[in-house]
Amino acid sequence: MNWTQNIKNAITNIDELLETLEIQKKDLPATIDEIKEFPLRVPRSFVARMRKGDPHDPLLKQVLPLSLETKKTPGYCTDPLNEQQVANEAGFLHKYFGRVLLILTGVCGIHCRYCFRRHFPYAEYSLKSSQWESALNTIASNTDIKEVILSGGDPLTLADSKLKELACKLASISHVEFIRIHTRMPIIIPERINDELLDWFTGTRLKPVLVVHANHANEINGNVKAAMCRLKETGVTLLNQTVLLKGVNDSVKALRDLSYALFDSNILPYYLHLLDRIQGAAHFEIDEQKAKELYQELMNCLPGYLVPRMVREVPGAKAKVFVLGSSTE
Repeated sequence: MNWTQNIKNAITNIDELLETLEIQKKDLPATIDEIKEFPLRVPRSFVARMRKGDPHDPLLKQVLPLSLETKKTPGYCTDPLNEQQVANEAGFLHKYFGRVLLILTGVCGIHCRYCFRRHFPYAEYSLKSSQWESALNTIASNTDIKEVILSGGDPLTLADSKLKELACKLASISHVEFIRIHTRMPIIIPERINDELLDWFTGTRLKPVLVVHANHANEINGNVKAAMCRLKETGVTLLNQTVLLKGVNDSVKALRDLSYALFDSNILPYYLHLLDRIQGAAHFEIDEQKAKELYQELMNCLPGYLVPRMVREVPGAKAKVFVLGSSTE
């Protein structure tokens, strides 16, 4: 099954998901059978890594819609990073010096319940191909911009032909040096790393950086490792971002195992994010003091190059904010 078929055949029904995993609803917190705004979506290749019969499986918890999501929690909102305020033109976010982010699509291969853009109005803010010229002109006019980040949704749900066209246009702007992709696709559907992708991603003068998103060591299997090896062999810098999630990876063992599994797949741990306070995800949040204690323990049992930097994103800040100390990046 190729990657597009894998997306089309994703499980979108809770009953089918639980039947596949041999789990009874009575063994779970109350679920939401139908949620139109942000429905269940999980590829079967990802479900295959979940433990059958285990209602506490850390991969299942990331995708299972719970009735807790309907609870309105003070301090949580639909745009916790104020991205709509900085999107001065469709799909174009310029929050940090030297870097711009292009939101190319609202489509994802998987719906993670903690997603900070789960309420994002993609129809209004996604960068359509008809709007590329405007964004490219903006980038070309600002010589401080050295890196362009492709985001979404998940940019790797787009066709390689379209991504290749954009990459070539970016490469024609002399002061742009890096192209970075933020994606979950190589983790959930490793077949997405194909010859066509490698061709355009590494085929220009731009330095390619791929930031994947894995939260638990169980997400990384042999197919993921093989895909990462292909990327590494073609010169792609591989990094990972993790979100600290209650009941998923909030233990030293889970985070330590993840760092080792990433490194074994040629990926360096990059960021460990505290949860963005998106409405519907409050049940995933870890108390910041507990997070700091957990992080200190992690630092004590891993070599420095395997310790991700624990950060929080603060609206209006000029960079990610380190949670330990007052430094920023």
